[in-house]
Amino acid sequence: MVQRIPISETGYARLKEELNRLSNIERHEVIKAIEVARAHGDLKENAEYHAAKERQGFIEGRIMELKDKLSRAEIIDCLSLSCDRVVFGTMVTLADLDTDEEVRYQLLGPEEADMKHNRISVLSPLGAAMLGKSVGDEVTVKTPAGSRTLEVLAIVKPDTA
Repeated sequence: MVQRIPISETGYARLKEELNRLSNIERHEVIKAIEVARAHGDLKENAEYHAAKERQGFIEGRIMELKDKLSRAEIIDCLSLSCDRVVFGTMVTLADLDTDEEVRYQLLGPEEADMKHNRISVLSPLGAAMLGKSVGDEVTVKTPAGSRTLEVLAIVKPDTA
């Protein structure tokens, strides 16, 4: 059975754009770089050639990976979500009950997780623990430093998906 990957419309568009860029631009650039390096002669000691071949391998691998992820993607419209409970795409404000620190996360798919922008995967321990919770519910999650208990303070739709 094919495992579906939840993803927002924006995340799907980003992956498609990366696939398009790699397939139509970078793939052709690296082929030209290999041709130029070959023209320099002896391939055994040609660092330029080996670097271009390594780059080509990376590009081809990433293209295959992106095609696989896009074929298994399950696009979810984050702007049409209910905010009664924590679900994929919602923005969730939590309070750590031990430190009273507040944090805000958006629950997205594993391809869109980005802690710099407070986006966490629904498959992460915290993301999975939050799913289905309502405002006022407590979320307990195990971390390497021990268990943390957080309270759901707010659930809102994202500004953009």
